[in-house]
Amino acid sequence: MIDMGHPAHVHLFKNVIWKLNKKGHRVLVTARNKEVTIDLLKAYNFEYVSVGEIGSSKVDLVREWINRDYEILKIASKFNPDILMGMSNPCVAHASWILRKKAILLDDSEVTAFSHKITYPFANVICTPSLYKKDLGKKQVRYDGYHELAYLHPNYFTPDPSVLESFGFKESDKYVILRFVSWGANHDIGNKGLSLEDKRKVVHEIEKYGKVLITSEKPLPDDLEKYRISTAPERMHDLLFYAQMFFGDSQTMTTEAAILGTPAIRCNSFVGENDMSNFKELENKYGLIFNFNDPEKALKKAVELLHKPGIKEEWFSKKERLLKDKIDVTGFLAWFIENYPQSFNVMKDNPDFQYQFKMV
Repeated sequence: MIDMGHPAHVHLFKNVIWKLNKKGHRVLVTARNKEVTIDLLKAYNFEYVSVGEIGSSKVDLVREWINRDYEILKIASKFNPDILMGMSNPCVAHASWILRKKAILLDDSEVTAFSHKITYPFANVICTPSLYKKDLGKKQVRYDGYHELAYLHPNYFTPDPSVLESFGFKESDKYVILRFVSWGANHDIGNKGLSLEDKRKVVHEIEKYGKVLITSEKPLPDDLEKYRISTAPERMHDLLFYAQMFFGDSQTMTTEAAILGTPAIRCNSFVGENDMSNFKELENKYGLIFNFNDPEKALKKAVELLHKPGIKEEWFSKKERLLKDKIDVTGFLAWFIENYPQSFNVMKDNPDFQYQFKMV
């Protein structure tokens, strides 16, 4: 049983689910009605049970967590799974502990301290990227990859240029994707992204160099609304692949852009000495992204990149280096789930076993 609290979780688990289904395993999906999560599940023809609606305040968030704990416990009790899974998911951990089942959780964000405290004491395994800064103890299994590789690895993703036709673009046309998030999740509390004035400055400067396409979790004022794109959520990665650049305050789409070989600029208050390890590696080791907490500096770098000739070819080379270093995360997760608990012991005794899942 897999609980999905965010659209990115659908992408993270979709190929794992298909692999397990092909082997004859039964997988039940529960999903929080957040943004386009339900739309994506429908697009991929997944059967699911909708559990929980996103609120607009801290009180709403706590109330929703309590309700989801109860609902997921009821569903799990009826479905009787061997394993429950989720992304740093307290409801999954609590339900598995009460029902004496096994909980395998994933996490790639070191900054969500409160969520960790109410989740990990009840989980059996926490799978994290190898560079994850926190030591979570004997339950932790590290793998050399990013969550976004579970669906954007070339074993699973091939860009479809037909997505450009719906916008009247050719592959040679320049466009930039801007992503603005809502900053309402539990791990976002106390942090912020781009202000409305920052967004206006970015749009008006970048549109001098190409078409601006906005995807936003929040409502936009009329002067920015005209830039908002309307495309099927399952086609967004095709669009991101062909973009000249990505600019935004989103964590997930920054990493997605990097893996696809699209230059990415990320600007939010997480950036700094205590930033998440994956963003530091993508910038400092691979040179695929640029992290800023100063919108003026971020925009200056964007303009610099847009002036740079042959940038997509340069980023393609950087992306290929990353792909050769990392493992096929979906292949690893499917193996780990199907062979648990023996797989846990294998990884503890010989962590290098994971490298059989590297791209040949």
